[in-house]
Amino acid sequence: MAQSKFGNLVKAVIDVERGIMAVDAELHADEEALLLENGSKPADLWGINIYPELNDPEWIEYDSMINLKPAVGNRTRGIEDPKVRDKIVKIVRELIAR
Repeated sequence: MAQSKFGNLVKAVIDVERGIMAVDAELHADEEALLLENGSKPADLWGINIYPELNDPEWIEYDSMINLKPAVGNRTRGIEDPKVRDKIVKIVRELIAR
């Protein structure tokens, strides 16, 4: 999947409340739109990049424009809340066989 689009990464958006993710689009915004159309809430969606060839914990990068959420206290493209990052790691580990 990584090789078909960006070479070394796969973009993904995680719904931290529903425990689901959308993967393999050109933009995080496209994956976010798909999840919103299917019942997710904006505050629950977080964009990441997955680097399948790297080892844990470096294989998940918390960087996306959709992560700019001043209303929930996230003022950067990263994910500032460690609890949210922990939820993301748990979901990704459950959904991706490595």
